[in-house]
Amino acid sequence: MRCSTKGQNASPNWTAKRTLTLGVRPPSGKSVVKLGNLKSLGHNVADSVASGVGFLVGIYTMNVFAEAESEEPGYIEIDFLAATTSGVPSSSSLRKAIELYRKALPELATKHGIDAREIQTLSARFGTDKVYGPHFTVTVASKDGRSSTDRYVGVPGKRMNPKQAKS
Repeated sequence: MRCSTKGQNASPNWTAKRTLTLGVRPPSGKSVVKLGNLKSLGHNVADSVASGVGFLVGIYTMNVFAEAESEEPGYIEIDFLAATTSGVPSSSSLRKAIELYRKALPELATKHGIDAREIQTLSARFGTDKVYGPHFTVTVASKDGRSSTDRYVGVPGKRMNPKQAKS
């Protein structure tokens, strides 16, 4: 990153301001996780699983959507922090991939400017249907109480607009 000598970048507190922007814990000990960064992390991890090619963890064949639609209730929900699933029972290969995502989460979080210890919830629910095809819902929450749930359709996942979500 290039720094100019004019404006706010020239202030002696510029480094401290930049640290807060990245979501790193300041000396006061208070959380400064940016919800946008947390949402981005959640989408990237879930989209990696949805793609079937988990480059983030070195798993190159998985099909969460095929597993989800294989039987009732027709979805697989993954808790990436606990490395657990609910809904349709998941295969051993998918469970292995989920465990690898859990282990990689601290490093992935750091790349998004997040201290992984500040993540309260990081989960995704995968399913398919005749209207939307493959879709997934990502829920994230920080330990300071901020949270978000976003729905995505397709692979790669594109955010579902509010009109689609209501129908």
